[in-house]
Amino acid sequence: MLGSYLAAAMLCWMGWERFDHEAVITWMSVLTATTLLRTVMFITYRRAAPNQRSPQQWERRYWLTLALSAGIWGLGALAVMPVGDLVGQTLIILFAVGMSVSAVSCYSSFRNMTLVSIALVLLPCTIWLLLQPSALQQGIALAVLVFASFVVSATRSLSSALETAWRLKHEMEHAHRLAIIASCTDGLTGLNNRRAFFDHASAQHALCKQQSGLVAVLMLDIDYFKQINDTFGHAAGDRVLQRIGTVISDCLRDDGIAGRLGGEEFALLLPNTPQAEAVEIAERLRALIAQLNVSSEHGVTASIGLVCATTEESDLDALLVCADKAMYRAKAAGRNRVELVELARTTA
Repeated sequence: MLGSYLAAAMLCWMGWERFDHEAVITWMSVLTATTLLRTVMFITYRRAAPNQRSPQQWERRYWLTLALSAGIWGLGALAVMPVGDLVGQTLIILFAVGMSVSAVSCYSSFRNMTLVSIALVLLPCTIWLLLQPSALQQGIALAVLVFASFVVSATRSLSSALETAWRLKHEMEHAHRLAIIASCTDGLTGLNNRRAFFDHASAQHALCKQQSGLVAVLMLDIDYFKQINDTFGHAAGDRVLQRIGTVISDCLRDDGIAGRLGGEEFALLLPNTPQAEAVEIAERLRALIAQLNVSSEHGVTASIGLVCATTEESDLDALLVCADKAMYRAKAAGRNRVELVELARTTA
């Protein structure tokens, strides 16, 4: 945008003594207005929220302002074309050709945009020269058209190559994102895997500790899960794990962290959660899991260990150990229950 305006200004400066001054002033005035219009469009785009920068919202505006600017450049060059001055005509054609080359460099990934820009800049002056009686003028016009045909051919190849490179780049980025998600996600339940749970839980616990808040940790184990696998098969066991993963996700708050630590064991970290709320969440989890079943005769239950503490007096590993011990006490007490451990004084 700035380059096209500077090119016109330089052309007018170099040909000031050869061109009609009134035509030069009119051309530069109109070109200044279109340049300011495009500048306002770019500033508006930059200030817009990211969700308001979609191609559907901006591509048409960009096309219109680009076509307007290129058309004014080409018609303005024709307007200042000196009728009897071959040197001045050649100077204008050289600048027009330079503008077409710059269009290739700027818009080469958008072939139609490139071709439209080249046509609007080159054709007015080229057609005018082609209609002149002088063989030299016609030869210059033909040379420009031959050059333009090579540019069009090169643009097609370059546009195709850039499109392929762009597509491959985004495919690789997408594959990279999927790989990152896969490395952090338990493929069966959709929850964090063991490593990701400890990474996220440690970060969340540290953040909660800075705020001197409360924290709750739950350890959940499916009752008689081996019996489910042995009786109904591992496919049925996998379905149970998937459904429990869904239940946990539905019960979890936005700031909560949940993960499958392995087998049928799950862990949850609830930051800034008073004891009463943590107990309510644990009991809701237990009740929802108890509504699941493998068959009409065989239901599913879980034992849950819950520990609540103030973060400034707690350590994440210690909380997990205490919650794990509480979970085994829940199993020893008859399963399908929640056992609570309070490490430090909490506010209900």
